[in-house]
Amino acid sequence: MPRILVVEDDESMRGLIRQRLSDSFEVTDTGDATEALGLALASKPDCILVDLMMPRFSGLELCQTFASVSNTQTIPIFVITGQSADEHREFCLNLGARDFFEKPLDFEKLKSSIEKAINSPHNERRRDHRIRLKVILKLVGTSTSGKRFDLLTSTEDVSANGFLCKCSVDLEPGAIVEVFLLSRSSEVLVGRASMRHTQWPGTAWQNCGFGFIEKNASWVL
Repeated sequence: MPRILVVEDDESMRGLIRQRLSDSFEVTDTGDATEALGLALASKPDCILVDLMMPRFSGLELCQTFASVSNTQTIPIFVITGQSADEHREFCLNLGARDFFEKPLDFEKLKSSIEKAINSPHNERRRDHRIRLKVILKLVGTSTSGKRFDLLTSTEDVSANGFLCKCSVDLEPGAIVEVFLLSRSSEVLVGRASMRHTQWPGTAWQNCGFGFIEKNASWVL
């Protein structure tokens, strides 16, 4: 059964969510936002529901936290709130939330959205240990529009088999790029990588996660 983590400080709302979703999902919940990251790392949920307004930490801050940790970056996040969606929707989506639901919750729509997100091929788990490291790269490939590009960028984090980097080019999932590792004195073709997922798509700070499918030279790890 798929697992979800609910972060909601209202005990009655947590109970209602648990009651309405427990027939389809294994539910772990907490009313303490400071416990959320630890629970996410321990329970490895397939999806996270986050209340927008909580004491000490807001849902916005939690979205940022989950997006900054390699083990939770790809977990779909849904924001729930009693406030108007118009005021916060775009900001939450730009922080990496998958969708935004106002209270009272439409549980059928919420269930459908969770199931769709969990079954999405973009929802890939981190298998490799990732570290924060800035590495200068050149990516060469073809954009969604069919135009050839040559992009100078830098990584946000790296693993033995992939990396997350700034990407100003629109790419479809599965797009293949050539990866060049740059230094002051050299440019080395490391290999070819496939685009696996995108953070904050369509924004100025869009990041793309890549996994190597072929290596021709030594990588940084």
